[in-house]
Amino acid sequence: MRHELRTPINHILGYCEMLLEESQLPQAAEADLRRIHAGGRELQALITRYFEGETFFEDRNLHNLYHELRTPVNHIVGYSDLLIEQADELGAQAAVPDLRKIRDAASNWLALMEAYLIEPALSGPADAPDPAAPAALALNLGFTFRVPEPKSSGNLFKDEGAILVVDDDESSREMLSRRLRRCGYTVSAVGSGLHALSLARRQKFDLVMLDMIMPGLDGFQVLAKLKAESALREIPVVMLSALDEENGIARCIEMGAEDYLAKPFNPTFMRARIGACLEKKRLRDREKVTYEALLKSQKLLAAELAEAAAYVRSLLPAPLSGEVAAEWCFHPSEQLGGDAFGYHWIDEGHLAIYLLDVCGHGVGAALLSVSVLNTIRAETLAGVDFRKPAQVLIGLNRVFQMERQNNLFFSIWYGVYQSSRRELQFSSGGHPPAILVTGPDRAGAKVEKLKTPGPPVGTFPDTVYAAQATTLQPFSRLFVFSDGAYEIVRSDGSMLTLEEFIQHLAERTAGGGDNLPSTLSYLKGARGISTFEDDLALMEVSLRSN
Repeated sequence: MRHELRTPINHILGYCEMLLEESQLPQAAEADLRRIHAGGRELQALITRYFEGETFFEDRNLHNLYHELRTPVNHIVGYSDLLIEQADELGAQAAVPDLRKIRDAASNWLALMEAYLIEPALSGPADAPDPAAPAALALNLGFTFRVPEPKSSGNLFKDEGAILVVDDDESSREMLSRRLRRCGYTVSAVGSGLHALSLARRQKFDLVMLDMIMPGLDGFQVLAKLKAESALREIPVVMLSALDEENGIARCIEMGAEDYLAKPFNPTFMRARIGACLEKKRLRDREKVTYEALLKSQKLLAAELAEAAAYVRSLLPAPLSGEVAAEWCFHPSEQLGGDAFGYHWIDEGHLAIYLLDVCGHGVGAALLSVSVLNTIRAETLAGVDFRKPAQVLIGLNRVFQMERQNNLFFSIWYGVYQSSRRELQFSSGGHPPAILVTGPDRAGAKVEKLKTPGPPVGTFPDTVYAAQATTLQPFSRLFVFSDGAYEIVRSDGSMLTLEEFIQHLAERTAGGGDNLPSTLSYLKGARGISTFEDDLALMEVSLRSN
């Protein structure tokens, strides 16, 4: 066993010494070559120390021994890879064949150690491997001797990021840090778990490369603490291990590690895995930024919608009192809607009463409803007498055609009460009928539906709207509402009908009820919950005396 293990070490030392003697490498690279040579000497000393006696396998922890022996070999592999990659930059292309031989000898040594120590640890002593086929043995154990061709110049990897390297072995830290910096990364390196946690809390890192086996806090404990802190748990962690311990690797993945790398590092695998981890982190960071921006925009939009709803509500009229009284209730849906209504005295003898409902919901519907409401209140339709309901609807239909309003249209009921004659003229376009209830008691109550034929305003440009008239008796009540006042789905899935709603209005009026909150309570009871799918707008105009 000693003989087989010393052979590749002799190759490593021999080629190192030749390169140093022949001065094939510039002075800047000699330090790394001397590190390789020192690693070979350390391996020689370890083999002499441990591989003595006939009872070698009986009382020794082979996994721990393998770990101790493998550390200097990792350094040899790492530094030889670095020198091969730097050959063009250093002007030392002639040294590459010997550097490759050093690299291959170290790989052969690792393959032999797998067979001598890992397999006996699992199944007891085994026959020594065939020394004539180390490459085949290494291949079966997952090793590869292929070394990437040296790059011409510059960084080996375009993507950059801040990486924290955590390893108690100084040479491993230094070698990995150098390789990562050559790839374009910003690297910080520490030798203990406590130092790593302290630095991670103070600085921002895109990736942590964490050794599994360290004194004090080991890799498992550091990983657990990283994942337990909300500010650190999103940092991806790649575990580093010189031991091929599947259970330990699986445990790390279950604890939240992103990936793992086995020492010595294959440069191609290392770059690919680090790149994949950082790309996933960038995607997660981008998703987080997008999500936060979405939350911010939703908050701003909600504030703007609330402001818009408050503006629409500010346009609604104050209650009227006197011979003609008017009040209203308005219960908006969860979305900004298109209901708008009002009443105002056109002159001393004419009271305009109107309610409109724009199709759909949202800002567009609300803007159109406000535009129409302001047009009616300001009486700005050219050539229209606002005491004539049919003229008002024809004028609105001319100005607010849906092709010019983003395909939005609206239903409307518009009436004018002439106090001297107690006459109500009215016209409607696609709107529910207004309900006129006359009579002081339940037995004498008379219900009248006030509606004229005609499509919603904005749908057909040449529509001619008609008007009708009725006389209001003393103690009459006029209810004008949107379809949201009765198109209510009950908790059992059935829908409240217009006739049921009209019956409630008649009974409430005949019974002496005179407040709209009782109607709102009735509708909430039918709905089963306090919110409505559509805007609920209801006006009540009363003729209180003779």
